[in-house]
Amino acid sequence: MSEKRMVGKQAPRFEMDAVMPNKEFGKVSLEEIMKQDKWTVLFFYPMDFTFVCPTEITAISDRYDEFEDLDTEVIGVSTDTIHTHLAWINTDRDDNGLGQLNYPLAADTNHRVSEEYGVLIEDEGVALRGLFIINPEGELMYSVINHNNIGRDVDETLRVLQALQTGGLCPANWKPGQETLKV
Repeated sequence: MSEKRMVGKQAPRFEMDAVMPNKEFGKVSLEEIMKQDKWTVLFFYPMDFTFVCPTEITAISDRYDEFEDLDTEVIGVSTDTIHTHLAWINTDRDDNGLGQLNYPLAADTNHRVSEEYGVLIEDEGVALRGLFIINPEGELMYSVINHNNIGRDVDETLRVLQALQTGGLCPANWKPGQETLKV
């Protein structure tokens, strides 16, 4: 089985039911984010009420203002329902819950979006930990998929987002504020 290249192409469009930061049910849509001329960080996680997932979901939420400062919307996605998402959000962090989140958690219950982004583990019906950065024109600029035992690094996500937003050539270990390469 060969994987199709997605980076550098238009990202698969999506619209999903979600639990919004105000704990109401709503919808998230890539098209709507693009209309606002914003970047999108779309990340998939395997399932609610697990052990690694809340650590990264809350870490991203705790630093959401940094994403907002970069004109970026964040969306977390699993194949669980919005009702399970809400129950997890309504569970205190001390009890392995999420508590208040600053961005929506979307429900990919039909597995379509997970499949389109190449993160679906078909025989389990859950997603791998995939993270995708999409520019305001809908182009997929960055993709990383890793094993479900490993949580992601918020610093690295922010660093890559800022590097992409420079529009320049960023060398290895580039940090925000440093010069990009001159051609």
